Amino acid sequence: MKKASILLALLSSVLVGSFCNAQNLKDTKVILITLDGLRWQELFTGADSLLVANAEYVNDTTDLKKRFWQSKPNERREALMPFFWNEVQKMGQIHGNRSLGSKVDLTNKMWFSYPGYNEILTGRADDARIDSNDKIPNPNTTILEIANNDSKYKGKVAAFGSWDVFPYIVNEERSGLPVNAGYEMAKGPNLTEREKFLNELQPTIPGRWPSVRFDAFTHQYALEKMKKNHPELVYISYGETDDFAHDGEYDSYLKSAHNTDALIKEVWEFTQNDSFYADNTLFIITTDHGRGTEPLETWKGHGSDVKGAGGVWMVLFGKGISPKGEISENEQLHSNQIAPTILKVLNINSDTGQMKAKLLPIATK
Repeated sequence: MKKASILLALLSSVLVGSFCNAQNLKDTKVILITLDGLRWQELFTGADSLLVANAEYVNDTTDLKKRFWQSKPNERREALMPFFWNEVQKMGQIHGNRSLGSKVDLTNKMWFSYPGYNEILTGRADDARIDSNDKIPNPNTTILEIANNDSKYKGKVAAFGSWDVFPYIVNEERSGLPVNAGYEMAKGPNLTEREKFLNELQPTIPGRWPSVRFDAFTHQYALEKMKKNHPELVYISYGETDDFAHDGEYDSYLKSAHNTDALIKEVWEFTQNDSFYADNTLFIITTDHGRGTEPLETWKGHGSDVKGAGGVWMVLFGKGISPKGEISENEQLHSNQIAPTILKVLNINSDTGQMKAKLLPIATK
């Protein structure tokens, strides 16, 4: 039994290393994307039967069912997120369908946004210090800061978020990395005509939430930056899904998820048609926390008192990712594995001592 355990451990080590040590990952660009608070249940089964026709949470149930309801879960999820399920599933990997035994979980016990993003970006939970969504500069060092302080990637890192807390999560002041988040505009010399237009347009659009802008602005600012400066590590955080859920608007929550699927497709198609990124870019997509399911109204919320809110998901495609599709075998991944994996892919040695999680066990092509 002991020999078998040792052999299993060695095999696991080989598999973990096979993703990040492969020669074909040299000079890989990385795009990390998060969708705030999107439940794994919608990702894998589409519109929730208990919510899609519930007048308490849906303004026009007939219209919503017409757009997103199908009798079979596979058809519902394709209707909700067609890029993920018609294209990504063929070329990448989708982890986190707990019904099939694939589990992705947070290691932090807070189960809300700042702790979730801290874990994703730093490679570890910090429940003792990151225990609120307050605008407190992160005492931990994110991979964005680590990369921006590396001579190879200095000035080649970019971060965009819909939530105005991201400059604090990334610790913009200490890291020296400008973060375009909340209602901030594009800054600096040599703004493109589109950036100037976005800067003029954003203040004229009535905001829905005081601290979260519409994802369309986050997306367009990020895409324009990629076209202009070609950063090698890009972080984009879309935020609408979480806020629409908190507002109890299931119809807007689904429509936002559907729209974000299209935005991610646009980023992917841009990279495939740009010589700098084409066939040389790794995409990692995840969420900062889950949501509740029982009682029914807990779908609106999350946090340590909401059962199941620590269950998340992970999507990977692009350079170095074998096309395994939806993972249907027993596995356990955690959000804290993302940061060390990205540093390994970028060939950055971190001396912060915080990247202790195992690398993502993904086989290469």
